[in-house]
Amino acid sequence: MLYYETGSKDTSLTDAQLNQAIRDICDKLGAKKKILIIPPDGSRIHSQAGKITEMVWDYYGDAVTDILPALGTHVAMSQEEISLMFGKTPKELFRVHDWRNEITTLGTVPREFIEEVSEGKVSFDWPAQVAKLLVEGEFDLILSIGQVVPHEVIGMANYNKNIFVGTGGSEGINKSHFIGAVYGMERMMGRADTPVRRVLNYSSEHFASHLPIVYIQTVVSKDESDNLAIRGLYAGPDSECFEKAAGLSLQVNFQMVDKPLEKVVVYLDPHEYRSTWLGNKSIYRTRMALADGAELIILAPAVKEFGEDKTIDVLIRKYGYKGTDTTLAAVKENDDLASNLGAAAHLIHGSSEGRFSITYCPGHLTEKEITDVGFIYGDLNTMMKRYSVDKLKDGFNTLENGEEIFYISNPGLGLWAHESRFVD
Repeated sequence: MLYYETGSKDTSLTDAQLNQAIRDICDKLGAKKKILIIPPDGSRIHSQAGKITEMVWDYYGDAVTDILPALGTHVAMSQEEISLMFGKTPKELFRVHDWRNEITTLGTVPREFIEEVSEGKVSFDWPAQVAKLLVEGEFDLILSIGQVVPHEVIGMANYNKNIFVGTGGSEGINKSHFIGAVYGMERMMGRADTPVRRVLNYSSEHFASHLPIVYIQTVVSKDESDNLAIRGLYAGPDSECFEKAAGLSLQVNFQMVDKPLEKVVVYLDPHEYRSTWLGNKSIYRTRMALADGAELIILAPAVKEFGEDKTIDVLIRKYGYKGTDTTLAAVKENDDLASNLGAAAHLIHGSSEGRFSITYCPGHLTEKEITDVGFIYGDLNTMMKRYSVDKLKDGFNTLENGEEIFYISNPGLGLWAHESRFVD
């Protein structure tokens, strides 16, 4: 069922058009007494969900009693970050998701189902966990807002991932990430139907149908002037809005390159990327486009840590991005990693498996810290002079010295692949 849909690869909604669309959606939803909004956090600032949240608050006013950014395992947003993303939306409405403690389990996806969808690669029950606030808040509307875009853990981001991962608990988040990592990132990215999505869909159908959840999904890409454009907007209570958005996202966020890329430079916007936990999108989203022996250079001026969560940060520093086999062996041999499967999945995702080199150029991590986790260190100032982001355009660039690079200004907005690596 769709409450609203608009979009094409050439659509570019103005703020006025977006506001009218949100008002039309709210008109259709009708009067409400108590509303919870679940937007993404600052790591998805380009989703335009901040604007939409502000527009919903402007429409419903005091009926919006709580806003719970879908942090997952990320750090809480600062007051400044909330202002930047959500404008005039009152700060006192914002709640911080406690993914380790303030959660409840709606039900359990059986081991047999997990084995089936993962093709036998993993075997465990999966708890459908959400923040207690969703269940205990007595809301007559839970509005989940987010961007559909290719994603390394689930294939295409958002929809019920915003609920079961964004407001999920430790075990559910860890296991969902591990399912995707072990199944194979290259088999997942850019696909709406994946093992992890099937697990979440099972949970929506069997355990969450009583919750008054409605989804608003955006599709965002850059326009010809290098500005962000909303290409699509979809709203509804079930998977149809997600499926429509995913179809459009593949048209505007997925780029198949003509030849494997030999040298890629990725810039991580300081407002969005402050850890390798987030910044490794530069690895995930480009790996299927990179040639064997290619060089990936990551310009990361605000990166100051590895994990958004302190426990996960320690695990990344301890075990490093050393490849699938090494990581799975460490899971078997070490209880700390075995009890944090999300961290193990991240270590798998962030490794090149020895196929290409990764040079990280952080603003706030030392050379030793970078090399200890398995990356090559690059001096940020030197690399920023060599690769001036103000002069580069997305795609192929030929520098003054004749060097050819492929530049990506924001890895979170797309997925790049060569046909030789886009596997089924």
